[in-house]
Amino acid sequence: MKTDHPFARFLARYRFAAVGVYGAVVVVFFLTAWTSLANIYDSYTALTAATNLLDQIEGRKPPSQAAGLAGGAAPTGSPFLEGSTVTVAGAALQQRVAAAVGRVGGNVVSSQVDLQGPQAKAGFVSLTASCEVDQPALQQLLYDLETGMPFLFVDQLEVQAPQGIAATEAGGRLRVLVKVSGQWEGSK
Repeated sequence: MKTDHPFARFLARYRFAAVGVYGAVVVVFFLTAWTSLANIYDSYTALTAATNLLDQIEGRKPPSQAAGLAGGAAPTGSPFLEGSTVTVAGAALQQRVAAAVGRVGGNVVSSQVDLQGPQAKAGFVSLTASCEVDQPALQQLLYDLETGMPFLFVDQLEVQAPQGIAATEAGGRLRVLVKVSGQWEGSK
């Protein structure tokens, strides 16, 4: 078989070059197939996440399943603040709020337990906490505080967006002042 094309004559003369070109074409084919499959998988993952979010927003999926609780089960534990004294109950409330802020990646700047507020006679202990959280985490924080155990009530919420130079220094985190209260069942 005689051919006049210079590339064909080159490949006929150097058989190893033909094998190398064939190998390069096969590798390019597999890389193209791999990236295509990876893109399809990423698109499928994004579609699944968007579908779950839409189901949650439209109310087709209960919030407990969306939050990742096992099997949609209700939170376990006592609905009351635990502690042998009201001071210990206040410390438990402070730990609960600090843990909730930590779970969403925020940090508590300061907190103050109010053991003798206007609701103290009814057995409630209040806590005012100043914290910094990212904007998307604020909703998760409030959800965690209000749906977990013990039952906590958000009495007051003030949110301040960062401004000016402070916005770049703090990374754009929101400053949140939240007042929560929980009922202490008293000493048993």
